[in-house]
Amino acid sequence: MKLTGTEDLRVQKTVEAIRTVFEQMICEMDYHEITVKELCERAKINKKTFYRYYPTLDDLLLELQTEMSSEYIELISRYRLPEEMDKVNEAFFRYSVRKGEVYEKITCASGYVPIRNTMIDRVNAATWHRSAWFNNIPEWQRHLLIVYVQYTIVEMYKQWVADGKKASVEEVIAMSNRLICTGLDGFRNPSIAVMRG
Repeated sequence: MKLTGTEDLRVQKTVEAIRTVFEQMICEMDYHEITVKELCERAKINKKTFYRYYPTLDDLLLELQTEMSSEYIELISRYRLPEEMDKVNEAFFRYSVRKGEVYEKITCASGYVPIRNTMIDRVNAATWHRSAWFNNIPEWQRHLLIVYVQYTIVEMYKQWVADGKKASVEEVIAMSNRLICTGLDGFRNPSIAVMRG
């Protein structure tokens, strides 16, 4: 249940407790291990209360997914793809860092692949179609371009997290932008400039 701020204070606290506990559980376990029973015990509510606001656990997850992907879509809505891929990539890394452990788990853990893919598909559907250039290339090229960009960015983020974030986010953004925007030649030869939109 998305809160509007007009709800009774008790309703707001209950929904916030459900969301907080759900996010804590995401950080601790894979989605298939989360149960309504345990969530309710931790949130100190009964199951009837949970079901008053969310028909299923999937509905709660969908709400979280929708919020995260909508926030990111809004964040990158002013950028042109693929012309401003460097800005989109930077926004992705900064957004990911800002969203914290829950987003990190959803983005990196193998148990959240379907959830992650749903979010990625939603972002792709809301962004790429705005590019006249993109819409004028053959469909097979559009598919390859999307696969290259989405998997490259997400996999670099996952690797950075797996390595313990030893480099600063600025260093990772610079390196990933160089790789995405200029390819291997640009990475090997730093004198090749990263294209700016």
